[in-house]
Amino acid sequence: MTNTTMTVREAAYAVFAHYGVDRLFGNPGSTELPMLKAMPFPYVMGLNEAVVMGMADGYARSTGRAALVNLHSSAGTGHSLGNLFTAWKNNAPIVVTAGQQARSILPYDPFLGAERPTEFPRPYVKFAIEPARPQDVPLALARAFAIALTPPMGPVFVSIPVDDWERTCEMPALPTLSLRTFPDPAGIEAIAAMLEGANNPALVIGTGAANSGAWGSAIALAEKAGLSVWAAPYAARETFPEDHPQFAGFLAAWRDQIRDALAPYDAILVAGAPVFTYHVEGSGPHWPEGARLMALSDDPQHLSNLPGGGGVLGDVRGGLEALAQRLPARGFSGPTHQLIDPAPAMTAAYVLKRMAALRPATAVIVEESPTARGPEHVTLPITRKGGFYTCASGGLGYSLPGSIGIALGQNDKVIAILGDGSAMYTIQGLFTAFQEQANVSFCIMNNAAYAALTGFSGEFGMNHMPGCDLAGLDFALLAEAQGLPARVVSSVADLDDGLAWSFAQTGPSLLDIRIT
Repeated sequence: MTNTTMTVREAAYAVFAHYGVDRLFGNPGSTELPMLKAMPFPYVMGLNEAVVMGMADGYARSTGRAALVNLHSSAGTGHSLGNLFTAWKNNAPIVVTAGQQARSILPYDPFLGAERPTEFPRPYVKFAIEPARPQDVPLALARAFAIALTPPMGPVFVSIPVDDWERTCEMPALPTLSLRTFPDPAGIEAIAAMLEGANNPALVIGTGAANSGAWGSAIALAEKAGLSVWAAPYAARETFPEDHPQFAGFLAAWRDQIRDALAPYDAILVAGAPVFTYHVEGSGPHWPEGARLMALSDDPQHLSNLPGGGGVLGDVRGGLEALAQRLPARGFSGPTHQLIDPAPAMTAAYVLKRMAALRPATAVIVEESPTARGPEHVTLPITRKGGFYTCASGGLGYSLPGSIGIALGQNDKVIAILGDGSAMYTIQGLFTAFQEQANVSFCIMNNAAYAALTGFSGEFGMNHMPGCDLAGLDFALLAEAQGLPARVVSSVADLDDGLAWSFAQTGPSLLDIRIT
C-alpha cells in the first residue's frame, strides 16, 4: 500500500473521522489556531477550560465515543485539571490536544510554552506524548484514540507544537479495533459456584457496569439467580432500576455501614466497582465475616486493591451475561428499597419528589448536589438505561458542563440537579448552553451554603465551619445575563408551575429553587 502525503492537519482530521469525531470542544488560544483552519465539524466553545473538559466528558459518556478537546498549553491545561481528574475517575474517553509553542523557539523558554507538557496532566491521563517530529503527530493521535477507548477507558493527552500543522507527513494506516476483553471462563465458573452455593446472594453494582452497557445484563442475572442488588458507594452512573423489587438500596461510603447493610448475605459479587469506596477511616472487616466475596471488573486497579476475596478481570456486561446463562433459576425473597413521601415544604426531599412526578418519562438526571444526594435516593428513582450521571471524583464543577455535553450527545431532556456551591464553579457554562441551545433544565438547589461541608464537619468534632456562607447569590440573574430564561422558586405554591415550565422548554432554562 502506498501512503498518501498530506499536511499534518489533513492527516489529523482523517484520524478524527476514523474514530467518529463530529465536534471539537475547546477555548481557543494562539498556539491552537492552525489546528482550527478549515474544520469539517462544529466547534463547541466554553468560556473556561474546566467547562470544556466537563462538556467533553458528558458527551463521551453519553455517546460511548471518544470526545475531542483542544486546550492551550500550560495555562489552559491547568484550568482544565479539576475536570480532567474527574474524567479520569469517570472513565471518560477523551482525547486532549494541547497547543505548544513552535519547535524552533522552545529552547528559549518562549511565552506560552510548556516546558514539560506531558508531565503536567499526569497521573490523571492514560497516555501523554509530545511527538518527537511533526510527521509523528497523526500516529500519536491514532494511538491516543485507541488507548482512550480501551477499557478501562479514560482521558489521554497529546501536545502539538503550533508549527507542526502545516508540515507534510504520510498518512498512517488506521486499524479497526474491537476492544472488549471477556473474562476468563474459569473465573466466571468460580463466581457462579460461589453464588450457586449461597443461601442469600447479593450483587453490588458500580459505574463500570454502566460503562460497559450492563444494565439489561444485570437485570437478567438478578432475576434469574434471585439476587438482591445494591448500588456501590458513590456510583457515578445508573446501576439498576431503582423501582425494581430486587433493588435493595445504596451502600454508604463507611466501612461499618457497608458491613451492616450486607450482613444478611453469605455471597457477594461486586461488579464494576472497587471493594469498596470509603469517605472516612474505618476499622474491622471490609464485608461481613463469614460471607464470601468476588469482584468482576475491567479495571485492574479494582482487583489489585482487593482486601481479600477473589477477582476476575474482564468486560462486566459479558461476565454478567455469562453468569445469567450459567446459573440455575432461583426465587427472590429479599427486601426492596423503599421510597418516602415527604410532606409539602421547600426541602430537598419534597422538591425532588415533585421532580420525579413531573419529569418527562425519558428524562436524564445529572446530579451534583451533595446535600440532595441522600434525599434523591429515596424520592427520585432512576429507572432507565443512560438515565443518570454524576461526578465520580468528588470534585465540584463537573455536572453543570457535563449536563450540556450529555444533552448534545443524546436527544432526551436533561435535568441537572445542582447545588448552589457546585454551580458556581462553572457557572459560565450557561453561556455555552445558550449558544448550543442544549436541552437542559438547570435546577439549582439553593440553600445559600456549602451545606454538605457544614453537615460533614461533625465527623471531625467541629461545631463551626468557616467559609460556607453563600447567601446573596441570585442564579436567575446569572442565567438571564447569559441568555437563558430563568425563574426563582421560593414557595411550595410555585414549585410545580416552575418545574413544569422548565421541563417543557426545548432549550436551556434555569430554576433558582430556594430550599431550606
